[in-house]
Amino acid sequence: MTEPLFRRVALIGIGLIGSSMALAMRRHGLAGEIVCATRSEKSRAAALRLGLVDAVHEDAASAARGADLVVLATPIGAFARIAAEIGPVVAAGTIVTDVGSVKGMVLRDVGPHLPLNVHLVPGHPVAGTEHSGPESGFAELFENRWCILTPPDDADAAAVDKVEALWAAMGAKVDRMSAQHHDLVLAITSHVPHLIAYNIVGTASDLEAVTQSEVIKYSAGGFRDFTRIAASDPTMWRDIFLNNREAVLEMLGRFVEDLTALQRAIRWGEGDALFDLFTKTRAIRRSIVDAGQETPAADFGRRVPGGGE
Repeated sequence: MTEPLFRRVALIGIGLIGSSMALAMRRHGLAGEIVCATRSEKSRAAALRLGLVDAVHEDAASAARGADLVVLATPIGAFARIAAEIGPVVAAGTIVTDVGSVKGMVLRDVGPHLPLNVHLVPGHPVAGTEHSGPESGFAELFENRWCILTPPDDADAAAVDKVEALWAAMGAKVDRMSAQHHDLVLAITSHVPHLIAYNIVGTASDLEAVTQSEVIKYSAGGFRDFTRIAASDPTMWRDIFLNNREAVLEMLGRFVEDLTALQRAIRWGEGDALFDLFTKTRAIRRSIVDAGQETPAADFGRRVPGGGE
């Protein structure tokens, strides 16, 4: 029988990503023991009932004690507090990773709390749905999706390789880049689109000339997709915007400039400019489908295994 990649994995947080990791690790025999920590009594009970973990803990330190892999899978705003709790109990050689959507703040908020002989390997699986909680997880979530690792320059090479092997075994394609570059890329591919979705759904709900029942009744595919994105976990996304503010504001500034140009083209009837833009953006969609990151048919809010974050 093949030895598992990790002897004891501690999941700090057991929401969509944490529960999906637990299911994927069980399916592929990647962990000898899986435990989790969450303050929610309801989530602890669900994690045991669903067979996600072997044991549950209320505090992070109890779960992390004796683990050779600790995964921070809570909203990123809690990372500093959790790191301070687990720092005194994690053993030498332990790998600490995470699944957050912002990576610069992991180096800033987590690294200083860990002993020098503990290996920090920040990670971000670019996968998810609008659902949350331990019941929302499924083992296929990471299949054919990217996971980005952003190890610091002085990271232990063997530890980074081991985290990469974990994600690859769960079906993900793995890339490595600097934390700063990751945060800029995700600002435009994920964070700003979410901000736009939250804003346009909020605008629709505030319109006086259009009733809420009409917005719901006549929602076309575009608006339905916006509402799917805007249904994402509010705590998680609040923390993402506050912790990636520089990159988000930079990309948002570019977006506003381009939106102003589009507004001008519509006002002055510049049909050629509109046609050229729509042709270019259509090609981007085709490239995403060709890369295997989406199916040709839109899902219009239906839950699809592996749907992007």
